[in-house]
Amino acid sequence: MKRARSFARTGRGQIGLFLVAVVVGVAVIGPFVMPYDSTAIVGAPGTPPGNGHILGTDYLGHDLLSRLLSGGWSVLWLSVATTALAYAVGVTIGLVAGYSRTLLDPILMRLVDVILAFPPLLFFLIAATSVGTGKATLVIGIAIVLAPGVARIVYTATREVSVCAYVEAAVMRGERTWSILRREVLPNISSYIITNLGLTLTFSILLVASVNFLSLGLQAPASNWALMISENRPILKLNVWAIVAPAGMLAILTIGVNLIGDAITDALGRSDGPGEFNRAKWAG
Repeated sequence: MKRARSFARTGRGQIGLFLVAVVVGVAVIGPFVMPYDSTAIVGAPGTPPGNGHILGTDYLGHDLLSRLLSGGWSVLWLSVATTALAYAVGVTIGLVAGYSRTLLDPILMRLVDVILAFPPLLFFLIAATSVGTGKATLVIGIAIVLAPGVARIVYTATREVSVCAYVEAAVMRGERTWSILRREVLPNISSYIITNLGLTLTFSILLVASVNFLSLGLQAPASNWALMISENRPILKLNVWAIVAPAGMLAILTIGVNLIGDAITDALGRSDGPGEFNRAKWAG
């Protein structure tokens, strides 16, 4: 755990934390300091910066700065929610399938392979057509797309750990399966789960942005950076900031998360395989 925390002392970790902190600050504080209501028409559509509007106006005449300040929270909570749900499902499937020596293993993993082979955006088009658009569809849909990748990593690590001596000893002691998974297996594959977290969160941000850009998620008049890019394409020549500003915020967030993920991976060390936790414990 000390090495996991040491990422903040690296250059990449510090830069990543700073970038993410900037975006989180804008997303959290923005709605309380925006100069206008994000849905109020305050000027002519596509007006460039000036006349009291620092970034100008959007395609309908909303104050662009207000839309930008109010549009980050949805990106953050949707990305975090989808990642958390994907991990809850993926880790559970990976643990169960990796530890099981029954028919449950191939059934679960073949289902994972099918979902992995399915194009994400095509999946959302089908989902939106079948059950409609909205926050619930977006969160559940992205979690379904991301969970198989998490499950694959957890499955592989669990298969390796499940044959270690300390797991066999727990079985001989008569411990329940869920107790073994929670106390013996999960702690020893945690480094694999943590190092994959940054990549999964990055994919989540990109998928949330892509789905909203295609208007398959949130709908107007909701404020969302990806939705702003899609909505303001017709006025690109009139006010370039209508697209550059929200795209820049998404880029800063993605770069920051990537840098933090890389720093955590370096801190944990790629050479540590499953079982380091208990091997160290037994040795000490």
